[in-house]
Amino acid sequence: WTIPMGVLSDGFKDLAGAALPGIVLGIVMVSLVGSLGVTIWKRVNRRSRPSNFWHSFNVTTPWLLLRIAGTVIAVCIFYELGPQWLHGDKTGKIVFYDLAIPIVSIFLFAGFLLPLLTDYGVMELVGSLARRPFQFLFGLPGRSSIDCMASWMSASVVGVLLTAQQYDRGYYSAREAAVISTNFSIVSLPFCLIVAEFARLDHMFIQYYLTVVLAGVVAAIIVPRLPPLSRIPDNYSPAGKQVLDEENVDQPLMARSLDAALKKASLAPGAYSWFKSSLANVTDIWFGLMPPLMFIATAGLVIAEYTPIMQWISLPYVPLLELLQIPEAEKAAPALVVGFAEMFLPAVIAAGIESELTRFVIIATSIVQLIYMSEMGVFVLKSNIPLNLLQLFLIFVVRTLVTLPIVAAVAHFLVF
Repeated sequence: WTIPMGVLSDGFKDLAGAALPGIVLGIVMVSLVGSLGVTIWKRVNRRSRPSNFWHSFNVTTPWLLLRIAGTVIAVCIFYELGPQWLHGDKTGKIVFYDLAIPIVSIFLFAGFLLPLLTDYGVMELVGSLARRPFQFLFGLPGRSSIDCMASWMSASVVGVLLTAQQYDRGYYSAREAAVISTNFSIVSLPFCLIVAEFARLDHMFIQYYLTVVLAGVVAAIIVPRLPPLSRIPDNYSPAGKQVLDEENVDQPLMARSLDAALKKASLAPGAYSWFKSSLANVTDIWFGLMPPLMFIATAGLVIAEYTPIMQWISLPYVPLLELLQIPEAEKAAPALVVGFAEMFLPAVIAAGIESELTRFVIIATSIVQLIYMSEMGVFVLKSNIPLNLLQLFLIFVVRTLVTLPIVAAVAHFLVF
């Protein structure tokens, strides 16, 4: 049920134990102090720029404000300061202990292991083999299949990290990076099992997961051909230049795939360069992602838990669910919206619904909605992938409208 990255992450959490919450708080505070220091230094020394060593702390004013807000919230949660709705078990503590700690742990190893996928020929090998089907079905380079595998085997944010890096290096256009990150960065299989168990549907895990795969593939074919993704231009990152995959059609497929992989491997960095760039990846993710995560995820959970906003937004889904003959439509509708804030919230709503068919529809749809701000969405916004908050929400809605009828049809076919 897991892979070496998961084993290493679990081992680190066991080793660090009770110190992990303090490590998370320390990362958030270092992020803020470093960002404030670099901001002040830039204003004092307007004619010079900070060195690459300070890249993780060199942020614009909006991201600096997010780091300030995130640090304040992290301190309040850690020390249980302020109102209960901020640091309670259903809001702040979920973000700090159930989201932030695993992210710190898994990215400690993801930052070092992902270059082994990107820099030593694996993406060229698999990408060449998968080129034709991925171009035909999704209009994407074959190497994007690796992003998908990275998400399935570890975590969705690992897939987004991989996609963002490939976009920065010129392997993906803006449209391709946006499509891959919002259609293939699915949550891992172990998380799907946790959701099924929480919704009391673990006895139907095989049917549930096959439904997720079916709806996910259909969405990956349809959604990129609809706005807003279809309107994103095929421009390449200003930070890099377009890298074209060369293909010698005179060679057999396996031979040219191996040639492409060996050619890439011959240019791979040495151990020191690998370690240096990997360490920069880890610190950039830790210091850049954790404070915004604290603010955005906590705000989303507070809105979902303590305000009627999600219920209001979900009202248009009630007649759609009734049209699809889904029992307890009024109770189920909010679950189709709250997943935008946090992936696990739909399962929480589903657990309180009596109809097994409705619970099946909720949890399967929540997985293939894919966009959730508490983790994956924050990382997309932080990256150079050209997607904003409104576009992410629109993609979330489009994915819901595309996948919900498919999941409902399968649920009725299974005849609970």
